[in-house]
Amino acid sequence: MSVTFVADEIFEIAEQMERNATEFYREAAKKCSEEDTKKFLLDMSAVENKHYKTFQNMREKLAGEEGLSIFDPFGRSAQYLQAMADARSWEGRKNPMKELSGDESIKEIIDIALEAEKEMVVFYVGLKDLVYFKPGKDKVEKIILEELSHITTLLKHLKSLE
Repeated sequence: MSVTFVADEIFEIAEQMERNATEFYREAAKKCSEEDTKKFLLDMSAVENKHYKTFQNMREKLAGEEGLSIFDPFGRSAQYLQAMADARSWEGRKNPMKELSGDESIKEIIDIALEAEKEMVVFYVGLKDLVYFKPGKDKVEKIILEELSHITTLLKHLKSLE
């Protein structure tokens, strides 16, 4: 069975993933007693929320554009995209928010976040090839750049802790 889905659905999944990331950082901050770490995590939550809004705006702008459908002959891509979003891009692993005890070091929290951000980049890079019309590819490329900026921010903060 072939499946065709539109860029709108992709951006809906991207929004869900960004909401999940916003929640992760917010929940990690709630369980953190160190004020500097709490502030950093809340700042990351705010950045993720900003990206959610960016993706929401991209989705709204794409709503009226024609030709942004994706042909998925076996339905695998649609299933993969939804599974990634549902698993909060953790490839089926346990939701890390449920595992946060509040005893994690900032380095451990950043490692969890870095892993998630890297998986999101992989998700979007794979997605980019599915969107075969230039306007859609450009939008996905912007998402990739946003996610790479998250990795850079996390790595800089990790380095500052040394």
